[in-house]
Amino acid sequence: MTATAWIEIAAYFAVLLALVKPLGWFMARVYAGEPCGLDAPLKPLERGLYRIAGVKPEAEMTWRQYAIAVLLFNALGALAVYGLQRAQGWLPLNPQHLPGVAPDLAFNTAVSFATNTNWQAYSGESTLSDLSQMLGLAVQNFLSAATGMAVLVALIRGITRKQVETIGNFWVDVTRSTLFILLPLSFVLAVALVSQGVVQSFAATVEVPLAVPQTGPDGQPVTMQSIPLGPAASQIAIKQLGTNGGGFFGVNSAHPLENPTPLSNFLQVLAILLIPAALCYTFGDLVGDKRQGWAILAAMLLIFVPLTLGCVLAEQAGNPRLTALGVDPGAGNMEGKEVRLGVGASALWAGATTAASNGSVNSMHDSYTPLGGLVPMWLMQLGEVVFGGVGSGLYGMLVFAIVAVFIAGLMVGRTPEYLGKKIEAREMKLASLVILIPPMVVLGGTAVALSLEAGRASITNPGPHGLSQVLYAFSSAGNNNGSAFAGLGVNTLFYNLMLGFAMLLSRFWLIVPVLAIAGALARKKGIPVSAGTLPTHTPLFVVMLAGIVVLVGALTFVPALALGPIVEHLQLHAGR
Repeated sequence: MTATAWIEIAAYFAVLLALVKPLGWFMARVYAGEPCGLDAPLKPLERGLYRIAGVKPEAEMTWRQYAIAVLLFNALGALAVYGLQRAQGWLPLNPQHLPGVAPDLAFNTAVSFATNTNWQAYSGESTLSDLSQMLGLAVQNFLSAATGMAVLVALIRGITRKQVETIGNFWVDVTRSTLFILLPLSFVLAVALVSQGVVQSFAATVEVPLAVPQTGPDGQPVTMQSIPLGPAASQIAIKQLGTNGGGFFGVNSAHPLENPTPLSNFLQVLAILLIPAALCYTFGDLVGDKRQGWAILAAMLLIFVPLTLGCVLAEQAGNPRLTALGVDPGAGNMEGKEVRLGVGASALWAGATTAASNGSVNSMHDSYTPLGGLVPMWLMQLGEVVFGGVGSGLYGMLVFAIVAVFIAGLMVGRTPEYLGKKIEAREMKLASLVILIPPMVVLGGTAVALSLEAGRASITNPGPHGLSQVLYAFSSAGNNNGSAFAGLGVNTLFYNLMLGFAMLLSRFWLIVPVLAIAGALARKKGIPVSAGTLPTHTPLFVVMLAGIVVLVGALTFVPALALGPIVEHLQLHAGR
């Protein structure tokens, strides 16, 4: 690995970790209802929103009421995005006069953005109007992210409260997440990105002369190129901060109008993990023991850092077939990567975007080496708990923590406890659902797609790489990530429907059990710490938690990975 790559990765982790405490402290104050520095301008607006919506912020909800509010809120959001896409041909802010989106694609896109997945089976600049991008997709980027953060806060309340039935008010939690956290951070990042040249405009497509004239399909000379513009910077900011990931342009953050400079690249990949990492500190602050938050963050880093470095090293090693031909000798595997970014920045982004449920890309994962492509695929398959989505990654990791203390309790013959609450049969059944549903969706969907002609017809590469393409697509949808290998044709009726249902199941079939766990824990009485209590802030627990996450992922997906990227790796190096 080059010295530049080492410096870039070291700087990335240094800045990320330096921001964890201040941002985590700020978010803890927001959710605790304490002064946070933005009260003067935003508190009146918050109260006004409650009055308009008829919300009583002091009225709390049981876990069932909270779950119903989450489901209704997101269902209405999905319906709004679907209707907007279908009607965009008759609506304003459509400078390219794009027609309405087909029903199956509109369904897939609406579900994708409502579930914080942002899977895209289309190119944004040639499919969606400025109005659809702003009013539909960008708004859902905020609200789907705020939903995950609200569910996390509800779970934390379930852990900290004793012998009560309520876990907070969803409308208050989602409003505070949006108004006090996501909007200010997105405004700052959007301004920074505009300063770097990211486009933010309502101008229509512009025509520019080509430096070197080309020959068109009809044999006629082509001297001009059409460059679409639009309000990209505002959507890019929240797509990264909210771990959404949907690109304004088809090639996402590899596009020079989305990601023009090394600084814009650094800011965007930093934004991907910023809130998920800082929420670990928020968790520790809200439960009254900051060591708990640092322990969860350490477990995430213990998995993320080695895998990301492995991806960088795999790509830096290059493709032996291309090296034998004298293509980019010593430069690493540059296929599908921007020359201005290089291997290090591309592979770091691939690790960050799939560790978080972000899904944006600055390179084509389909062109990675087999082992380089295995890393982002497996990071998703771990359940998107290694940072994961804003809120959703941490509540997923807390579910694994519950499983970890349960296993530890069985090993020593004691009733398992986590942060002063007994973990009993009900919590373990619900935790099992949270852990098992995504693999069922991923492996089941992949099996169906490979068994039907409609699923096989879109595979562009036969053999193990074709299997990897389908497995990656369902791993992305089934874990609400949204990234793609980009080699599988997915804008078909089959994949739009299959992946759409996969996204729905993996988002809301997890949220409901998590809220049920929160309700069950809130009703329990607290248990004082004793000599037999397993400490959950020690290096031993950190290693145990990380080990359980990796072990579950390995037992579930290694057989499928062996048939895809591992076989492809062996074939690639055969005969050397």
